Amino acid sequence: MRTYSTLLGLTIAAVLSTGASAGAQNFSSSLIQLGSPNPVQIVALDECEPYSFNKNLGADFCKNIALGATTSFDELFTEAMQGQPDPNWDFEPDDVAMSKGTLLSVVNQGGEPHTFTEVKKFGGGFVDGLNHGENTVPECDRGFGNLKVARTRILQGSRLDFAGLTKGKHFFQCCIHPWMRVEVDVK
Repeated sequence: MRTYSTLLGLTIAAVLSTGASAGAQNFSSSLIQLGSPNPVQIVALDECEPYSFNKNLGADFCKNIALGATTSFDELFTEAMQGQPDPNWDFEPDDVAMSKGTLLSVVNQGGEPHTFTEVKKFGGGFVDGLNHGENTVPECDRGFGNLKVARTRILQGSRLDFAGLTKGKHFFQCCIHPWMRVEVDVK
């Protein structure tokens, strides 16, 4: 599929532009700075284990594409409730610096849905068991019943673009898995 190939190419370009070695964990705190109108890409990742997620959330909810690494539904909740949410559920990179007018493109290369919701301050999401002790931030309140949250949902294999971000710092998080966070600094 052409779109997937293009997105994969952008992901590789973003990784290479950071000077990081291969592997998502190696560039999680990298700073991408692009001064051109080329899009800046953020990738949503997870390692949902299909059997347990689909058993709990419905058929085809989890479409894991990870190679050999998975986390079960129960493990995800247990780790989050113990204050140690799964680091493999992540946005990459965690920090982005970009010029005003640059397109920010977020692609979900994980196995389940995520949101990429702008918040004033990082905090909890709308799934109590995944908040690892943090209160739900107002922007995530009511989950997908909140139209602003619903508009930021990114299904598996899809992409969400943000144009026209104003100068300054912007904070984005997943309202489902609230430890998935990105700080975007628009210059």
